[in-house]
Amino acid sequence: MNENITKRNELLAQTVIKGLKSRNMTGYYAASKEEAKEIALSLIPEGSSVTMGGGMSVHEIGLVDALKNGNYNFIDRDAYEDKRAAMLMAYDADVFLSSSNAITQDGVLINIDGNANRVSAIAQGPRKVVMIVGMNKVCDDWDGAMKRARNVAAPINTQRFGLNTPCTKTGTCMDCKSPDTICCQILITRFSRHAGRIHVILVNDDLGF
Repeated sequence: MNENITKRNELLAQTVIKGLKSRNMTGYYAASKEEAKEIALSLIPEGSSVTMGGGMSVHEIGLVDALKNGNYNFIDRDAYEDKRAAMLMAYDADVFLSSSNAITQDGVLINIDGNANRVSAIAQGPRKVVMIVGMNKVCDDWDGAMKRARNVAAPINTQRFGLNTPCTKTGTCMDCKSPDTICCQILITRFSRHAGRIHVILVNDDLGF
């Protein structure tokens, strides 16, 4: 990555980390995908039960492969015929892995879901939440973060899943009520009631959507 962009990301990440701390969440900055993976593994004790939503960023840093090949109880919902049963296991897991659709400079997390298994697990259930967030997802404020989640992340994901929504065709949110809409539940995480539960690793890279 360009040296100037890296310097900007490092400085901006420190602002976000301060914002997260003020909201009872813990932030970290990783200069590379490999460093992000090592930070994440340091937060996950061996033997832990670990599961995740559908976050691409977790795969992109190599964390899923490391967990599958390590001494962890990784609950891979893709390996379960009963997807609902696998999703329900998340609520009693030691660690839940995710990304975030957007994050503000002062540490507010914005996430939108269709089935709500991801946003509900972020909000309540798993003992620890570890989020992998590329610096491309940092926005100025709530308004910018919401626009990013609805106009960048959502259309790309509907296209990725082959869903029949207006945004699949237009590339931007149409505030639809389509049966295929993935904008069913919106979670704004502005504070964590439980200190030490939510950990956000900011990565000096463009990750996810």
